Amino acid sequence: MEKLWNAGYWKVMTANFTMCFAFYLLSPLLPLYLSEQFGAGKDVIGVVLSGYSLAALMVRPFSGYLADSFPRKKVLLVSLFLYFIFFGGYLAASSLLLFAIVRTLHGGPFGAASVANSTMAIDVLPSSRRTEGIGYYGLSNNIATAIAPSVGLAVYHWTGNFQILFWMAFAVAGIGLWADSTIKVKDRQLIKDKKALSLDRFFLLKGWAIGVNAMIFGICYGVITNYLAIYSKEQMGITSGTGIFFTLFALGLILARLTGVRSLREGRIVGNAARGVIFSTLGYLLFVSCPNAVGYYGAPLVIGWGNGHFWPAFQNMIINVAEKNERGTANSTLLTSWDLGIGLGLLLGGFLTEHISYRFAFWTIAVIHAAGALFFLVTKAEYLKRTIPRNTYRPETS
Repeated sequence: MEKLWNAGYWKVMTANFTMCFAFYLLSPLLPLYLSEQFGAGKDVIGVVLSGYSLAALMVRPFSGYLADSFPRKKVLLVSLFLYFIFFGGYLAASSLLLFAIVRTLHGGPFGAASVANSTMAIDVLPSSRRTEGIGYYGLSNNIATAIAPSVGLAVYHWTGNFQILFWMAFAVAGIGLWADSTIKVKDRQLIKDKKALSLDRFFLLKGWAIGVNAMIFGICYGVITNYLAIYSKEQMGITSGTGIFFTLFALGLILARLTGVRSLREGRIVGNAARGVIFSTLGYLLFVSCPNAVGYYGAPLVIGWGNGHFWPAFQNMIINVAEKNERGTANSTLLTSWDLGIGLGLLLGGFLTEHISYRFAFWTIAVIHAAGALFFLVTKAEYLKRTIPRNTYRPETS
């Protein structure tokens, strides 16, 4: 059996970890930073933070095309370098407008780098271990999700200084840039046969249902992760438990990845996705129906368990309906859909929490997630109709 954990795979995992760590180090605290530093209201915070996802959303379709059409390592390193540099912009932003501009522009290189890096992971994986490797790949960002928010909240609690957090994110992003710069990859076939303006050059039309499903779930994720800290402080009186919430969420993700990889390896991709969708929906319902410690600390574990099953399954599904020279486009389609959902969630959450209530906002996303679970029936049917058998049920040949 070919070796799964080769040097290139370790490096893309490291780079993915650092990208996500730098992002989640700041993410749960930025609403507090904007509120305390600039006096921004909840709806303004939603608009400012949604700019990041909007920029990533706009860039990702093109980054998938670039990753398929040009040397992938060069595309990856340019994207990572810009992602690294923009963390310095947070340190220099002296007004809400400047911060909003930097935050929005920062989403572009993040979107491009995450597409290029995840596609690079597919390139460095041995073909016989690709489905399994895709399942493990997400562990890097899952572990970052577990550690980074807690580290960020702890540093802020100890120092009360956001500048230290910005410097930490800057340094960690630099480590990821260095790791990917040392990857050795072979030349590969690039896209040469598509029309200049064809839509499927930027969006994998065959994977539309998977994309819509990811967008629906992204809306829910965007609301709960970005408004949790303020909700915990203002509505539940929890000032130190937010880090535990994210840790439990990540623990669920990690456990799901580890237990679900065998079924992915054996080709039970749809079953993995269905199990994840059901558990994640139950987690959101638990969170809103039990506004106490049980719901607050139990829900993230269940939601994480669900997301940890359906996300690698979705990624395998969209890769399986794509041709070999469309892997970048497939990855960008899935991530673009997720970003669109998160951006919509930020706007929706900002509006609902400002004009109605946090409870109503969280009940809304629970209903939306349940609707997404029903839509998975459409996704399953579309996938089974369009999947390329050689990619799904036996090892893919490179």
